[in-house]
Amino acid sequence: MGKHIPIYILLGLIPAVVISDILIYPLRNIKKRSATDVHTKGIEIYWMKIDCSVTSRFSRNVITSRAVNRANVSKEAFFDMELPKTGFITNFTMTIDGVIYPGIIKEKEVAQKQYQQAVSRGQTAGLVKAAGRKTEKFSVSVNIAPTSKVTFQLTYEELLKRNFGKYEMFIKVNPKQLVNSFEIEADIFEPQGISELEVEGTFINNDLLPVLKKSFSGKKGHVSFSPTIEQQRTCDNCTTTLLQGDFVIKYDVNRDSPNNLQIVNGYFVHFFAPKNLQRLPKNVAFVIDVSGSMYGQKIRQAKEALTKIVEDLKEEDHFNIILFESSVSTWKNKLIQATPENVNQSKEFISQIRDLGGTNLNDGLLTGIEMLNKAHESKSVPERSASLVIMLTDGQANEGVSDPRKIQENAKNATQGKYPIYNLGFGYGVDYAFLERLATENNGVARRIFEDSDAALQLQGFYDEVANPLLTEVELEYAENAISDLTQNSFKHFYDGSEIVVAGRITDNDLNSITAEVKAHGALEDLTYTEQADIEETAKAFEQQLYIFGEYIERLWAYLTINEQLEARSVAQGDEKVNLTAKALEMSLKYKFVTPLTSMVVTKPEDNEEKEAIADKPIEAEAKQQVSAYYPPSTPYHYSSVDGDPHFIIAVPQQEDALCFNINEEPGVVLNLINDPVTGVTVNGQLIGDKKSINDVRPPNTYFGKLGIITMNVTLEITTQKIVLQNDTVIRVFSWLDDVTLQEPSLTLIIKQKRSMEVSVGNGAKFVVVLHQVWKKHPLHRDFLGFYMLDSHRLSEETHGLLGQFFHPIGFDILEVHPGSDPEKPDATMTVKNNQLTVTRGWQKDYTADIRHGTNIPCWFIHNNGKGLIDGNHTDYIVPSIFSYKKI
Repeated sequence: MGKHIPIYILLGLIPAVVISDILIYPLRNIKKRSATDVHTKGIEIYWMKIDCSVTSRFSRNVITSRAVNRANVSKEAFFDMELPKTGFITNFTMTIDGVIYPGIIKEKEVAQKQYQQAVSRGQTAGLVKAAGRKTEKFSVSVNIAPTSKVTFQLTYEELLKRNFGKYEMFIKVNPKQLVNSFEIEADIFEPQGISELEVEGTFINNDLLPVLKKSFSGKKGHVSFSPTIEQQRTCDNCTTTLLQGDFVIKYDVNRDSPNNLQIVNGYFVHFFAPKNLQRLPKNVAFVIDVSGSMYGQKIRQAKEALTKIVEDLKEEDHFNIILFESSVSTWKNKLIQATPENVNQSKEFISQIRDLGGTNLNDGLLTGIEMLNKAHESKSVPERSASLVIMLTDGQANEGVSDPRKIQENAKNATQGKYPIYNLGFGYGVDYAFLERLATENNGVARRIFEDSDAALQLQGFYDEVANPLLTEVELEYAENAISDLTQNSFKHFYDGSEIVVAGRITDNDLNSITAEVKAHGALEDLTYTEQADIEETAKAFEQQLYIFGEYIERLWAYLTINEQLEARSVAQGDEKVNLTAKALEMSLKYKFVTPLTSMVVTKPEDNEEKEAIADKPIEAEAKQQVSAYYPPSTPYHYSSVDGDPHFIIAVPQQEDALCFNINEEPGVVLNLINDPVTGVTVNGQLIGDKKSINDVRPPNTYFGKLGIITMNVTLEITTQKIVLQNDTVIRVFSWLDDVTLQEPSLTLIIKQKRSMEVSVGNGAKFVVVLHQVWKKHPLHRDFLGFYMLDSHRLSEETHGLLGQFFHPIGFDILEVHPGSDPEKPDATMTVKNNQLTVTRGWQKDYTADIRHGTNIPCWFIHNNGKGLIDGNHTDYIVPSIFSYKKI
């Protein structure tokens, strides 16, 4: 079988819904063939099954793909899978010609060291890093000999969360080719009894409906979907597959059942979601970021969502709207009742919101909290009501108090644990780790809002989750002497459609039954619920179910415990953080969970040479942890851009970090920034220099003084004085003194007077040009331009250029961080693109949020004009004019 190669799969945890996406296909550099050709001459998937077992919301999911190489030469088969962000991987194996290559879970640091040793030996390292809203993807490949077979099998476990009254299992189906045997099968066992079960599929048409089967009775539910290869075809005799889209299983349980408390093998779990509760009045401080970085589509979507949200407030609710940029402004000076008249006034206020200035997040947040405090002190809101803060921001604090730790401290002191704070981070410019810590310390959660066309719906969707509070100050109590290692059992609010889950370990072996007492504040009175379960009776009930994995409650308890330890670890410091890390690591290894602290190492065969690859599961706020001791832990990740002298900032969202480099060239030189031969989008920039006195013999600093943008049949010439748009034979000239919104069939142009210009190229790209103006009589400096890429996901894989080449995923690793010549800027060794470079930790200015002063963005600086990071040399990107095309 040749040599064995370790593949290090480093995967973590992020809250979301389950998705699985399994793809196997030949090497990407092979030309596309018909499906028939693939089956006869390439890799054919002949069997694929997604097998899900759910017991009391805890699911074990096994994804199996079997493929055969029909070609007469070796082929490379890929197992590409979109993993659920809430899932813990427990196993991954490859079976090749009957030989099993199992995965071994170990401490992540150990695997990282092995990986770095491989890199230092010059072995090839492939980075697989990509994240979506609900999933992240990793890929494993293996060479398959002619006529040989391979089986990939991955297992993960997770607790399904109840939202809007239903548990949802979300499976993304995308086999990429017709499959002889394809099946999805789910068995559900709920001791409380299943009250409803439904299945949806975005790709299921009338012909596939008979293939989709579902049934439920009492405590059991079953779903199956197994289309024949003929039913998979997009049309008669077509070789393309219909199986591409979302497959969603939704169900709920009987809320009248006494089986809310369940005990198996010395562990218990308690599910709490009572029926028929009256809604509590709600008091909300909406704290909204309206800084300069919220311009364009973001501010429009925020206003659209906020308008819809205030329309949905009940008349018994109270609210106010707090806006923050460099300063703070409010709609009213106190919380106002949500009467129809007041709601209409607030909608008018929302319609007038404009983006401007920096980001004084601290004062905005404290203003919202103080309004809630005053409302309760003055008794202007109902005594029995639920108060909360909902904050939306797209950047990091750069005005007023900007230290994240200090903001956290201020917020915690202001709330005194009375109000949860829910943080919505808009896009990838936010300091998401800070938002998570801030929310966690104040009984709330953080959620990322993705910059897509449905961002307004995402915002509304989150609000709907907390729109209807039913209980406050919920406490679940159990016999102290008989129970240990309890998961979280006190909760600030309980919302309609959700569920509280508590698990623990039984320490009294002579215990015959468990009693749970729940206390909470309701809309009319304080409430007490008492629930009891007999240990022997529940154990017998579960023994009858053959397909249930017997230790599931213990694993459910471990799952919850590890999650809570990781969450607590994110806000802890010093010895407390060390202890939490040790506990979470110990449990992860014991229960064989792949978490942010562990890795799965898989050995695979290879014929000729050793290769090592690392699949690093993206984690919303912990990707930068490896080097957090050397730079502030609040570093955001942001857009890729070029500005200033000129300095390039390359966002690496998967690692919540950035790379930066400067280009040093003569004034007059034109550099290619973006070139996409498929969509036709090209961006070039011409350098200008500082004013130069007769006695100044130093080379001048350079900046971009002119940009040329080509897209389809439109060209844009942008200077510091004017913008010239040419469409076929029509020429339009605009000044930076104009406020303009221009809609063309393939292009949208928005000019903000003396500030910036936003360009949207169809659905393909969006970028902003920032105008930097200096005093006209300045003895040295000139006006110049900055360029910021906001959205590049529709550009093709062939996109290149000094910026464009980084629109594709890039990974790097930092080794041997050590003091540099500047005590505040350590040096390190970076491995990137199979190169080892000496880099320096530093900062570069980003002007999207504050055009005047800019924001310091921490990044790893690559010296010598980016050599070793960019493809080729920087001189390869020099072009004759701003409207030149040059493929690198």
